[in-house]
Amino acid sequence: MVAEHVIVTSTTDSEAAAGELAARVIEERLGACAQVVGPVTSVYRWEGEVRTDREWRVEVKTTAGRVAALAERIKQLHGYDLPEVIATPIEGGSAEYLAWVTTESGNGG
Repeated sequence: MVAEHVIVTSTTDSEAAAGELAARVIEERLGACAQVVGPVTSVYRWEGEVRTDREWRVEVKTTAGRVAALAERIKQLHGYDLPEVIATPIEGGSAEYLAWVTTESGNGG
């Protein structure tokens, strides 16, 4: 079964950048809502080095049909060379809330 709704996650290097990214994708109806979480500590390998940085996570609730457009827009708006863009299926939840996600993501109503 393919999920109809997803959470698309990305990270940025500042709270301001995360807030701007969240606001833009919601204004453009690529998602219904977004949360900015952070700071978080990210440990990762980049260009042959292990790095540790403070980041802010942006989580966007949207429909599966909006994932490709949302991912592309995140890449356009993002300051990183290779931004994280991960879509996680939502496999259940409040039917009313998920209907709202569909409507507010530009997929209905």
